[in-house]
Amino acid sequence: MGGGARLGLEAGFLPVALMAFTPYAAATACVPLALALLARRWPAALAAGAVAAALACCVLPRGLPGPQPQTAPTGPRLTAMTVNMYYGLADPDALVRLVREYGVDVLSLQELTPQSADALSRGGLRAALPHEVAYTASGPVGGAVYSAYPLTDRGRPPTEHFAMPRAEVDVAGAPPVEVVAAHPMPPVASSAMEEWRASLRELPDAAPDGVLRILAGDFNATHDHAEFRALLETGYTDAAAATGDGWDPTWPSDGSLPGTVLDHVLVDRRAAVEDTDVHTIPGSDHRAVVTTLTLPAASR
Repeated sequence: MGGGARLGLEAGFLPVALMAFTPYAAATACVPLALALLARRWPAALAAGAVAAALACCVLPRGLPGPQPQTAPTGPRLTAMTVNMYYGLADPDALVRLVREYGVDVLSLQELTPQSADALSRGGLRAALPHEVAYTASGPVGGAVYSAYPLTDRGRPPTEHFAMPRAEVDVAGAPPVEVVAAHPMPPVASSAMEEWRASLRELPDAAPDGVLRILAGDFNATHDHAEFRALLETGYTDAAAATGDGWDPTWPSDGSLPGTVLDHVLVDRRAAVEDTDVHTIPGSDHRAVVTTLTLPAASR
């Protein structure tokens, strides 16, 4: 668990919400340092410099390419995409165009309603991704995994939180890949904090010697949250951080607030991340994340 949790900095709603905007604090940390230096307040400058350095160490690595597997995987490529449908209001035609443009193999959807699932089908999604494990519902609850490859339904957490379906993807030439449509509860108020933590903990840990996993979705958390870092430390790589794109904000897409990174594709560290992009989907308040991976080869 990260230092923020040990110090009690994530004990309430406001600290957790503000933690998501840590990169903006890092970007402005040089201001008090400069003021202290100009005023020749040396103790204050030393303290401000230490804070600026600590924030830089937390944030800067996300904009630089990260480590890849020590042994380069030799299996097939897989392109995964995640989209929060925003109560089913995301433009289905724009989404299907993006799937086709990138040749998406696996699609994770959150907040999928029955009506939006039907609209995606009419727009041609099933022609590109004919296999699905879907739990549609009104409001923000639904979720789904669509795939170009055969799927096996591995269920969903047995709680009243958002649907987070798991599906095993049968990719020729690779070991089975379990894909989870991640969508923990949002920390929208003090009363929601325990549900936020509990739903993050429902996401499966990485299994470095076991099943190959990809978690893709709206995590309602950033690298600055200890619960999210604890999940990463089980053996996942954040695809955007691995390609140096970890500063690209995914929410809110309309610029109504300073952007932050809530949407992620977490991949088993045995896979190599080749590329990551984010795209605006009209009608959604989140941006889509698309990443291309090279999977390990299936054992013979």
